[in-house]
Formats: sequence, C-alpha cells, structure tokens
Amino acid sequence: MTAAAVATARGRRRPHLPRAVAPYVFVLPFVALFVAFSVYPMVFTLRLSFTSWRGSGAAEWVGLGNYTYLLGNDAFWSSLGNSAVLWLLIVPVQMVLALVVAVLLDNAKVRMRGFYRIAFLVPFVTPLVAVAQIWVVVFDRDYGAVNGLLNLVGLPDVGWLTTTAWAKPTLALLFLWKTTGFIVIILLSGLQSIDRSVYEAASIDGASPRRQLWSITVPLVRRTLMFSVVLQTLAVFQMFAEPYVVTDGGPYGSTTTAGLHLYDHITRADLGTGAANSFLLVIVVMALSLLFVRLLRSED
Repeated sequence: MTAAAVATARGRRRPHLPRAVAPYVFVLPFVALFVAFSVYPMVFTLRLSFTSWRGSGAAEWVGLGNYTYLLGNDAFWSSLGNSAVLWLLIVPVQMVLALVVAVLLDNAKVRMRGFYRIAFLVPFVTPLVAVAQIWVVVFDRDYGAVNGLLNLVGLPDVGWLTTTAWAKPTLALLFLWKTTGFIVIILLSGLQSIDRSVYEAASIDGASPRRQLWSITVPLVRRTLMFSVVLQTLAVFQMFAEPYVVTDGGPYGSTTTAGLHLYDHITRADLGTGAANSFLLVIVVMALSLLFVRLLRSED
C-alpha cells in the first residue's frame, strides 16, 4: 500500500469533530452525571419538602406547612443550638491547634517531617464508627481508661457520656482528634506558598519568631484559614455518626445535633418534614459561610 493510500485510509477512520462542538461533547458526561446525581435529587427533595409524603402512596401537598412546623418546634431549635455549641467548642480550638502544628511541621529544621505529616493524617482516614466505638470504651463511666487514670490520682469518676455537662466536650474532643490532621495538611499547603524571602527580611530586621507568626504567617494564610473554617462549619452542622454511635443524641437530647435530628425524621418515615429540615439546615450553613466570606473581604 502506498503512502498516499495509507493517509487516505487513516483520514477515513478519523471523522473530525467540529471545533466549536468538541468542548461541549467532552464535558457532556460530567454534566449528565451532575444532573442525575446532584441537580435532580436536590429538586426532588425541594419538591418533597412541600408535601407530607411518607415513602409510599400519593404525596399530599402541604405548602409551607413543614417549614412552619419546624420553625415552631423546640426540638429543631435545640438541635441547632447543640450544633452551635459544638461549633464553638471545636472550630476556634481546631484552627489554633492546626496552625501551630502546621507551622512546626513547616520548619525545615524538624526531622522526619514526612512521618509526622502522615501520622497526623492517620486519624482522618481511620473509619469513624471504629473510632467512635473506641471513644465509648475509653470514656465509659465505670470501666473506661480515663476514669481509671482519674482514680489513680484520687479524683472521682466523671460521667463523660452520661451527663449533659460533659457529653458535648467529649464529642468535641472526638471530632478534634479525628479531623485536625486534615486541617493541618490544608494549612501546610498555604504555608508553603509563602515566599521565604519575607521571613528572611523579617529576621534581618530583628523580628522574633512570635512576631513573624502574627505579622507574616497569620495574615498571609488567612484565606486558607477562612476556607478551613467554612469547611469545618459544614462538617459540624452535618455531624451525625459521632453522636449517633457515642451518645445516641443523649443524655436528654443534649447531643442531638442538626444532622441527627434530620435523621430522626427519616427513621419515622416523615420524609416531607425531613426534606424541609435539610433545606433549613442548608440555609443556616450558607448564611454562616457568607458571613465568614464577608468578614474576610472586609479585612482585605
């Protein structure tokens, strides 16, 4: 076969796609999957929130009935309050802790930095249910290791998971242990984007490490910090597995988070109210996220 014949055959096997159409063809599979698994469920849930559907039979249209019921329901506001308290116990502490650890791991003088980075990330990749079960055993009032240590120094037992005063801090400690390593990795990426010459100039001017931290590091990673705050706000208000496994929402509903309250509607086949609850939760989280973004822009 001659070269001209080969070129002709190849040309026939490769139909050309119009240049203007090609980009749309390439993104079409993603768009189809996004519509099927994100847009359609969201629209279906929104429509469901205006009905009293219980999983079978015809859905009865109730308008804003589910929303007005939730806004006047004490359990709904209590679950939001519990999530807000957990947010206060978790997010500010986690941001400070993660920033300190990230700064230490970013120091070139620290040996085995790669090992420490992996070690901090191990809790994040550990199955949450397994960790929660360990938490139940360790903080058990009668047989837990924590109360055993307290008894050794003469202190009485503490009901870590059975009293309203300690249940939230114990859950917050679990969340901190599980997710702080992930935030450390995010902050490390922000720290490594800072030009080292800035620190060298500050050292020449006599700035101490603490002064460099507050005057250089914190301002230059504030966008990464704010991103982490928004990310953890979403996680805290959606917290479900931790209270479900560790306390089952108790004692006396003190650890019934917004995510767990939403789950209660689903288990009672009250799907219309559950859908309305999920959209109210989305509105709360979006409002908080927009508030954080507005604060960040005002600082700029």
